[in-house]
This record gives sequence, C-alpha cells and structure tokens, in this order.
Amino acid sequence: MDYKGYEIRENKSDGIVIIKNIRDFNPTHTFECGQCFRWIRESDGSYTGVVRDLAVNVTFDGKDMLIGNCTIDDFINVWYQYFDLERDYSEIKKELSKKDDIMRKAVEFGSGIRILRQDLWEMIISFIISANNRIPMIMKIINNLSEMYGNKIILGDKICYTFPDINKITNENIDNIRICKAGFRCKYIFNASMMVKNKEIDIDKLNNVDTDEARRILRKLPGVGPKVADCVLLYSGVKYDVFPADIWIKRAVEKLYFHHPASINEIQKFAKNYFGDLAGFAQLYLFYYARENKIVD
Repeated sequence: MDYKGYEIRENKSDGIVIIKNIRDFNPTHTFECGQCFRWIRESDGSYTGVVRDLAVNVTFDGKDMLIGNCTIDDFINVWYQYFDLERDYSEIKKELSKKDDIMRKAVEFGSGIRILRQDLWEMIISFIISANNRIPMIMKIINNLSEMYGNKIILGDKICYTFPDINKITNENIDNIRICKAGFRCKYIFNASMMVKNKEIDIDKLNNVDTDEARRILRKLPGVGPKVADCVLLYSGVKYDVFPADIWIKRAVEKLYFHHPASINEIQKFAKNYFGDLAGFAQLYLFYYARENKIVD
C-alpha cells in the first residue's frame, strides 16, 4: 500500500512492516546521537526499542526500514509520526549546509539523523535523569525505572517494559523510587511527577505557547534547567527552534565557530540568530559530529 508517499508492505507471517526506499535515515545516526535512551543496538546491527506500549526491532538495509513486531496500523498510528516521516530532511540538510563548511560537514556526517517525536512525559523524566550523567548510566536508570513501574512486553526471547505512567510514580514514595539508582534525582522525579499530575504545571499547554513561554513552564519543574527544558521540547517534537546547550555543545561551538570561550547565553543567542527555526536540527548534527570525531574532549 501507499501511505503519504511511502510504499509500505506488511509480512504478516513474520510480523514485519517494510517501509520501502526510506529517505534520510540511518538507525545508528538517529538512535545514537544523544536524543533517546531506550533503543538498544543488537549484535546484528538492528535496534530494539519500546515506544508507548509497543516493543519493536528496527533494521535498515541501506534502502528499506524493517520494523519487527509491527502491523500496518501500528505504522500509521505510531511509527510514521515517531520517526517524523512527514518532514523533508533533505531540504533541512540543504538549508543548513548553505550556512558554512562546518555545518556541511556535520550534516554529511550525520546525514541519517531524524529527530524522533518522543513522548513528552517520558522526555521530562528522562532528561531530569540525564543531568550531570553519562548516557550508559542514564539508560540503566531509565531501564530500572521501567522494570519497576512499567508493564511487561514480550518481544521474541526478550522481556521489555513500557515507560511508567505518571500514576505509577506518584503512587510510590521517594524511598522506593531510590531503588532505580537515580541518586539525588529521585526527589526531582517524584516531585516533578506530582506537579504534572496535580496540574501545577500543565504540560499540555506547551504546544500552544511560544518557545520562551514553553521553556518558562518547564523550568518550574524541579531538576529542569535551561538545557533540560530545551532537550524536552526538541526531542518530543514540541519546538524545533531550541538549541540545547550543555558543556559539550558549548565546547564544540566555541571551537568551531567562536574560537574563544563563550557563555551559554552567547551560544544560545548565536544559534537563534544564525540557525533560526532550524536551530534544533543544527544542534543535533553539530553535537553528533563533534562527539564522534572527538572535536571536543
């Protein structure tokens, strides 16, 4: 069948959906560029991940994307949006590559990055956990939290778990949550969850306000600073004109563009003026390029 310009085939006997001739996608670029924490690389190069209440395995052969444990309805209702397949990334890469040779190289290096449209609630808790933390530990903590409070899903010989809904966390106490090994972040996880549940912070409003107001709303949550707020907005697909700036992207921009030390505010102002509405895409290409090529220590 054809769905919004994509040729889709379903192998019902194997539970696989094939998206033919998918453009601007590479699973390593997309899943290992720092935007997500629940996709695990398998020994065969495929990736296993959990989104909402679905556990799937994704393979890419250079031309077609194969999603295992998937149906056509799943693709239409979940994966088309999740992989941001309605967006023309070739046009984004073309526009960013015009900026300068640095961006051209970054775009070429991470040409298969697509910004995933992840669950907003999951992104809030995940990036609270990410603060001052390493990616392997972030993934471990999120997995622990999901095993403790999520629902079990069987995927072949694997046991996966959904990300816990807000009630599962707010019905617990901080001492029990500490078992997930998030350390000082446990109180942030619990208190932020309570604030969202009680509508002290209405996260449903984020899509309907401008970027600065969305940041302001999120920063009312404990454990959410400027960088975490921008990550949440970008990696949930709420806002694309943000430029998450941690120490790593700060060093990369200083080295590649400024050639001198700069404050986070200076970098944010530069990104807003230079990249405009494409700032979020530029950030991810630059971050992946700088990290993988060891441009910054």
